[in-house]
Amino acid sequence: MLSYADALRAIFRRTDYERGDRPERPAYAERVWRLDRVRELLSALGNPHHAYRAVHVAGTKGKGSTTAMIESALRAAGYRTGMYTSPHLHTFRERIRRDGEPIPEEDVARLVERMQPVLAERPEVTVFEIITALAMLYLSEEPVDIGVFEVGLGGRLDATNVLVPEVSVITSISLDHTKILGDTLEAIAGEKAGIIKPGVPVVTAPQQAAALGVIEAKATAQGAPLTVVGRDWRWRALDSDLSGQHLAVFRAGHEESPEYDRLYLPLLGAHQLENAATAVAALEVLREGGMDLPQEAVRCGLAEVVWPGRLEVLSARPLVVVDGAHNPYSMERLLEAVGDHLRYERLILVFGSGTTHPPADLLRVLLPAADEVLLVHSRHAKATPVGDLAAYADSLGHPGRPAGTVAEGLTAALEEAGPEDLVLVTGSLFVVAEAREAWACLCGLPTPPSDPPDVY
Repeated sequence: MLSYADALRAIFRRTDYERGDRPERPAYAERVWRLDRVRELLSALGNPHHAYRAVHVAGTKGKGSTTAMIESALRAAGYRTGMYTSPHLHTFRERIRRDGEPIPEEDVARLVERMQPVLAERPEVTVFEIITALAMLYLSEEPVDIGVFEVGLGGRLDATNVLVPEVSVITSISLDHTKILGDTLEAIAGEKAGIIKPGVPVVTAPQQAAALGVIEAKATAQGAPLTVVGRDWRWRALDSDLSGQHLAVFRAGHEESPEYDRLYLPLLGAHQLENAATAVAALEVLREGGMDLPQEAVRCGLAEVVWPGRLEVLSARPLVVVDGAHNPYSMERLLEAVGDHLRYERLILVFGSGTTHPPADLLRVLLPAADEVLLVHSRHAKATPVGDLAAYADSLGHPGRPAGTVAEGLTAALEEAGPEDLVLVTGSLFVVAEAREAWACLCGLPTPPSDPPDVY
């Protein structure tokens, strides 16, 4: 039988268009991302995705958080749930969950070994397609009642788009992956709206007018009932502290008597309130479709949602916050949330990034807000060298100090920080993962689970 490490190597040695492992990533088109190829693969595996109902979540920002909120509420209502998200924070196993628990190592190894003969006959199947099929296969064993699936990239041609869900959800759309999905909001919205199916209800978060117009047109063409958060469902921010925030969520016209008068959400940021309202709207569509979803289950599910590494407060004095913002839009939302929720004297920035998004674009947003800048190099294969980050910072007129590894950068920041200062670690999700590991070591806490080296 394959070991867990061998199973991961068997997956990641395949063509990985999603991670851009070729010098020129091919155009996002049917000749490369082929849903028929995914359907044929799943057919050879017994069509596992037909064994349960599904929710499908696309978008530029907030789709992971919204997926986690919906799954948590469904589980609180007593349903056996599956959840599929990407990328992972610490271990590959986080991507595939059943009843909130990551897929065990032995199940990854067992199922990849089972898939090997099928994959051997299909050399063109990509990494993300294999992982998607693995998730769908795992969730079909002792089948879950419902799986909540996050789109990997785009939507129209994403491997998850073989699903015919109970509800399709589209979170906030902004410019991202423009070399693949298009360089206009309308083009990107068209790719995200590609998850809309004939007659299947759609819930969208508030969108810019250009994106909303595309979604509305697609929903009309598909005969798909459309719920627009911000129009049909609305929310109101209440109080907050470092542990989370409260909000009210209500249908339009029910401002004075909200259906959900005081929901608690253990995630910070105005963007998470928008995600929570979107999740509630999607859950209400499921309720209207016949699922038993008491309001108390929705309330408990949101209160218990876990989504680490996103505006996560590790310490109060000094404030230590980690956030996996990785594009300019995310960075702007991060700084807004920091201003809304945190009080501090100096901001000490620990920054490291990958090569997928231009680091200069991220630093252009972040650097003016920072009093001190420490530049770090992750152990991730696609990490940007510290020397390059320093050159970008210099060119922007805000010099940064090379600080070595993420752990070394965090340690240096903590040595400089006074009790009223903020240490903010951001830039890429893998930088956040290493910072969380380093924090656990510094505090004598159990370290998060990890995968064997050199398997990706």
